[in-house]
Amino acid sequence: MGCFNSKPNDAGAIRRRPGSIGEVAVFVPGLRVPESSEELPLQPLGDGLPRRLTERLAALRNRIIVMAAHEALYMTKPTWRITITQHGGSKSADLLQALEDYLPTLLGLVKDGSELEDKVQFAWMNQEDDAEDTSMPSAWYEVLSVLHLMALLRLSQANSLLVPKTSIEGYHAKVSEENKRASVEIFLKAAGYLECAIQHVLPKISPEKRWKGLPVDLAEGILKAICMQALGQAIDVQLGLAIDSPKATLAVKRRLACEMVKCWHQAHESISDLPLLDGWAEKHRLFVTWKHIEAKAAAYYYHGLILDEGNSEKSHRTAVAALQSAEEFLKESKAACEAFHAASPVSRRAIHSFRCSSELLASIRILSPPLWGSMRYLQEKIHKESSCKVRINKDLYNKDNIIHDHDSVPPLPDFAVALKPDEYRLPLPLTH
Repeated sequence: MGCFNSKPNDAGAIRRRPGSIGEVAVFVPGLRVPESSEELPLQPLGDGLPRRLTERLAALRNRIIVMAAHEALYMTKPTWRITITQHGGSKSADLLQALEDYLPTLLGLVKDGSELEDKVQFAWMNQEDDAEDTSMPSAWYEVLSVLHLMALLRLSQANSLLVPKTSIEGYHAKVSEENKRASVEIFLKAAGYLECAIQHVLPKISPEKRWKGLPVDLAEGILKAICMQALGQAIDVQLGLAIDSPKATLAVKRRLACEMVKCWHQAHESISDLPLLDGWAEKHRLFVTWKHIEAKAAAYYYHGLILDEGNSEKSHRTAVAALQSAEEFLKESKAACEAFHAASPVSRRAIHSFRCSSELLASIRILSPPLWGSMRYLQEKIHKESSCKVRINKDLYNKDNIIHDHDSVPPLPDFAVALKPDEYRLPLPLTH
């Protein structure tokens, strides 16, 4: 992918070269950032592109180029972390507003009857594609890139809300309920941008450009995976809130956990068949795999607790099977977590082009995420409950071996995902 004027990977400081970015609660691939375009000078172009439109496009896009480059660097340096205010604002909010301001002018190139859709070459730096950047003569490609960037900025905002702030004394403060609830709203906004991109922008790009020109960063599978990641992490926050609430029932927690499994399953299916290589792309795939397995551990844990409320030997035996499945998935998730954290976000080709040594690899790392939400509680509970129920049922039914086989594992209930992406509608295009 990325065959339309795509350079080989000779990446600079922004692409695939983060240092230690500190703790993460939300995985955000490196930001794709726009690059300067020689076809957006501050003068009218040929083929009937109006002067006023050209000047406005150039001015708005150049502002975004500077802001996006700074934001990408902020995300790779823990000492420059985005500062969240008490109202939930951040430096990324200014970039989001700039992108919103840019869209009406950009959509002026593609409004009904316009012949300007392919008159400007738009260039963006990739992160997950093997090509360094991708340039296409398509305004819809630019719209798609803008929506993708807006979604990742929202994920970055959610991460800032969910990572505990470190006090002067070095202690982690507890993430507030207000921040958790605010993060759910932000996740749904991110999912809304991506749903709009999938349903209303991708179909506008010709099949040839979609399959031969778009970088893997903008492939439909990646967009769907990030959309479902946003929903899955929003549900994870809800599950964490339910765990902390004495009023939340086991049935509520099981439903949330099962919904989370469904979201991560769809994300895993969407990303698994894509030609992802190393670097950010491989970390992305490993993250989805890890969270999918982790969600199964939570779902089987709550399913087992509910089954154990039955009065029959069969219900108790199936409860044990479910709890033991939860423990097995928990072990798998720990291995997947280790694989995610061990994978370098720097591609092998990038390392070669930088002439880097082991010193660079040693300096490039993403630390383990804090135990927040559901897993903060379940890491300890799953093994304890599984061992306890096996022991109790052995004593109760005088069985020497309660260990289940794979055929006896009860299926999880099939719940529809209640959370939906916030609907996002493209703004009306500005007239020339």
